[in-house]
Amino acid sequence: MIFKLPRINQWKISVFALAFVTLLSSCSQSVQEYKATSPAFTLEEFFDGNVKAWGLVSNFNDDFVRRFTVDIDASWEGNKGVLDEYFVYDDGEKQFRRWEIERINDSTYQGKADDIIGTATGERSGAYIRWKYKMNLKVDDSEYEVTFDDQMMLIDEDHMMNIAKIKKFGITVATVTLFFEKERG
Repeated sequence: MIFKLPRINQWKISVFALAFVTLLSSCSQSVQEYKATSPAFTLEEFFDGNVKAWGLVSNFNDDFVRRFTVDIDASWEGNKGVLDEYFVYDDGEKQFRRWEIERINDSTYQGKADDIIGTATGERSGAYIRWKYKMNLKVDDSEYEVTFDDQMMLIDEDHMMNIAKIKKFGITVATVTLFFEKERG
């Protein structure tokens, strides 16, 4: 006996793919789910002065591939801030990034940096901030355009955790986990 598989035309595959992507995107979390969390997280309060961070990069298999520290010098003037980030990786590589951030309203931020494509957008609710942006990411001798989806949660007034998904073509290719501590002088 020979089994014959039904023919699936390209139109049906396209409709299925669109429905699947729509389903996945509807599962993404809304920042409003964190409205009742506290303390309230504002970038201009946490990132004002010196902040220290420790991070890990894991690949798509969840293997740790890199460790790093970041020293951040931050200042604000009104609704505009500058964050100077000094990265040191476990292999000795050093990087610098300067973020120029603007608070647009009570719940929205925008930011720019040299390796960021266009404008980063941030949305805040309670103790939570979510940043999304495109970036030219240098890996060895190559450069890749990727998207970042950063989810930041304030633990208390001096500590914050950030989990960033790095995506290419909508697929997570790496995750960055960071722990931040505000330095009090």
